[in-house]
Amino acid sequence: MARAAQAPRGPVIQFAPERMRAPILLVRFYQSFRLPVLIGMVIAVIGTYGYWIISEYKASLLDCLYMTFITVATIGYGEVVDLSASPNGRIFTMVLGTVGIANVAYTTSKLTAFILESEINEVLRRRRMQERIDAMTGHYIVCGIGRVGTNVAHELWVTGRKFVAIEASVERIEEFRDKYPDVIVLHGDAQDDELLVRAGVARAAGVFAVTGDDGGNVLITLSAKQLGPQARLVARCHEVRNIDKLKRVGADAIVSPDFTGGMRIASSMIRPTVVSFLDEMLRSDQKLRVEEVTIPEGFTTRGLAEVAPPSRDYIVLAVRAGERWEFNPAENFRLAPGCVLVVMAHTEGREALERRVAA
Repeated sequence: MARAAQAPRGPVIQFAPERMRAPILLVRFYQSFRLPVLIGMVIAVIGTYGYWIISEYKASLLDCLYMTFITVATIGYGEVVDLSASPNGRIFTMVLGTVGIANVAYTTSKLTAFILESEINEVLRRRRMQERIDAMTGHYIVCGIGRVGTNVAHELWVTGRKFVAIEASVERIEEFRDKYPDVIVLHGDAQDDELLVRAGVARAAGVFAVTGDDGGNVLITLSAKQLGPQARLVARCHEVRNIDKLKRVGADAIVSPDFTGGMRIASSMIRPTVVSFLDEMLRSDQKLRVEEVTIPEGFTTRGLAEVAPPSRDYIVLAVRAGERWEFNPAENFRLAPGCVLVVMAHTEGREALERRVAA
């Protein structure tokens, strides 16, 4: 079977992780304000030295600096350096005040522009992100990116599926974006209907309710099924007593990590080679997986050999027709709408087969 050569594909949304934004802002701040700050320092030095000369070196440097400050800041306090006997001192003060006030006005305008630009950039970033989500169809929504949710997201990312993640913890979002900077992550509680709508639940192919709280997963399942009844919903459940609740609110599949872990431990003992094979397949980022391809409505009944001829890109393991399973189907097995092909394939092989059944 051919190995995948391409990098995994996902929604291309460029994010600067939160912990990287502070240095970026500092760089922008330095670039924006280095000139007015430098001019302000030069004005302070020239003003202090000028008033020191005007006072005939009698005033202290602190008084001269203070005189410079109240002149530039237009505070209007009394003069600590006597200018009554020095016309040149008054001319110097007018020139210093004009230049200093102009620099203060310039700095203020730069600061206002910096704040507004940062806010506008954030608004535009969120709007672009929402536009990308609005353009998605048939994607997945991962509610909760803790330990379980991150593994779910990794599998979707490796196999080239489009998805949106929702997480309430800022720390988890930062950790997640460090690993997957191109993935869309919405900050908030997935139990919130508005957030599910923003994530495109009405157009989604599936929703994963995989937070660490069974009650939260019940509410996510209930909301998601009401807002996007077409989406398949897989829920995580710790307590066995909550399984029936998840079924009643519409979960299509329920996974108990404790039960699955027990089965895995037993399988590792009695069928170690099979478990090793499956582990290698899931650990590998070469995207080799056991996948399923559904025959769509409107498909003209044809033989398996015509739809899925032998290929190095995939191997047909079984076909499910209604409640009937056909393992290692013959080439003349008739495929009809609703049949599901179970294949071993990498991402490109699965996509090629999906194009063939859709043609």
